[in-house]
Amino acid sequence: MPLSHLADRLVHLAYDPGISPKGGGLPGLSVLKTVVNSINMFGLVAVVGSLAVSLGVWAWGHHSGGHQAEANGKKGAVVSAGAALGLGAANGVVAFFSNLGSQVQ
Repeated sequence: MPLSHLADRLVHLAYDPGISPKGGGLPGLSVLKTVVNSINMFGLVAVVGSLAVSLGVWAWGHHSGGHQAEANGKKGAVVSAGAALGLGAANGVVAFFSNLGSQVQ
């Protein structure tokens, strides 16, 4: 591969297209935001239900001597708590990595 061809490829890779996220560029953006907010809320409501069921299974397993049910209830409670953490932090995590990605040069 000639050196000039390699230099041309490096210049092409270093080209800045000048693209950055901006709101209001496409129709329906507000509708999409509303849909995503509703999905997030639906997820949080589902997590509350799964946490309640998991805690009930945990208590039932503990009091009935069902070690498998108790372990599954504990596991479900931890997974529910993790899902709530992920749903609540989703916007911040995306904003953090988007900001971090915009600093790459």
